[in-house]
Amino acid sequence: MFSRLRTLLPSAARAGRRGAPASGGAGAADGTSGTGATRKRQHNIFEAAAVYVAACAEDDEDAMDEASGWVSPEALSFGVGELACRAVIALARERDESPETVTRSLLGLPTP
Repeated sequence: MFSRLRTLLPSAARAGRRGAPASGGAGAADGTSGTGATRKRQHNIFEAAAVYVAACAEDDEDAMDEASGWVSPEALSFGVGELACRAVIALARERDESPETVTRSLLGLPTP
């Protein structure tokens, strides 16, 4: 996805006109680099977060390590936080409680 966006940026277009390849390369629409070699599929932050959190719940170190390598630590942290927010909202609606009550209950904290 980002390689396609890079080709649309003015700086990438200028680099291409000077004879230097644009960073990332556009690649073919079929997911290959144009030479017939298949590029490795990239994972998004939410997929990485889902795999990472599920692996943590199952105490699966290998899956946690794999998911950690898919995206930057910052992106994984953002995805895990977003997943936590969505899970708390879903549980709060299911239990007909406030998100604060649910989070405190999940963490074993007293309710104010």
